[in-house]
Amino acid sequence: MSLQNKANLLMVIVTMFWGLSYTFMTMGLETLDTYNIVALRCSIAFVVAGLIFYKKMRNVNIQTLGYAGIQGFLLFTVFALSLFGLQTTTASNAGFILSLTVVLVPIFSSFLERKLPSRAVTIAIIITMFGISVLTLKDSLSFKQGDVLIAIAAVAYAIYLILNSKFTKSVDSISYGTYQLGFAGLFGLILTFLYESPTLPSTSTSWIAILGLGVICTAFCFIAQSVAQQYTSPTHTGLIFSLEPIFAAVFAMIFIGEVLTLQLFIGGALILCGTLIAQFEQIYLTRYMNKRSTTHKETA
Repeated sequence: MSLQNKANLLMVIVTMFWGLSYTFMTMGLETLDTYNIVALRCSIAFVVAGLIFYKKMRNVNIQTLGYAGIQGFLLFTVFALSLFGLQTTTASNAGFILSLTVVLVPIFSSFLERKLPSRAVTIAIIITMFGISVLTLKDSLSFKQGDVLIAIAAVAYAIYLILNSKFTKSVDSISYGTYQLGFAGLFGLILTFLYESPTLPSTSTSWIAILGLGVICTAFCFIAQSVAQQYTSPTHTGLIFSLEPIFAAVFAMIFIGEVLTLQLFIGGALILCGTLIAQFEQIYLTRYMNKRSTTHKETA
């Protein structure tokens, strides 16, 4: 098996665990408050990643810490909103709605570049929004509060990804990423003391949820993604990430008894279709630019 295939397989495992995180968050909410979960999740991940990358973390500058602080706040926002949303919506819904990020990134990038979204992205937006309507609208033609909160989390995550692509160009990505987790945990800890009662998990289920979130879904996924992305392309990564809501729905059915309804199937399929259209456009643009660059070199 080639290095790229191994990297792609590792990214599938990462995506699978991210899908599992929705189930862990739902399990954790049975006994723990929202900010407390974020604080525990990110603090555990920070300690685990810090122990592995402690040499890189010693040589950190103010710029890296500043960028990590901004991204840590956005990560905290995404995690907290997701948890608040999961109190009134299902893990399956959350997985599909948060995958809106794939469509939102090119939309925001178009605005920043002061140009209209491409035709493919426009089509992806229409299909995705229709899918969300099918997935989330109730009989009274209103949205669940949880679905709205997850959608806001998707906006925050899209902003995080756009800033991430800019920040990583001028800092060490490992120390920058690890300190993000520390800042996210710190924000969670502060708000836990302000609005909740800090506590450790008290049941085996909550311990499984917190350790699963902290060690597997955050620390492991962060480290594995950092390694895998060195050997695979952003295009492959984006397509693999599109599997996340499917994993989220499957794990929710297996572990917490959620049911595959016709509404979930149709709405989820439309959202997945929209995200794939957005990803395939990136494949086309990448190949076109590579071909153009090769032709230019041959004629130079």
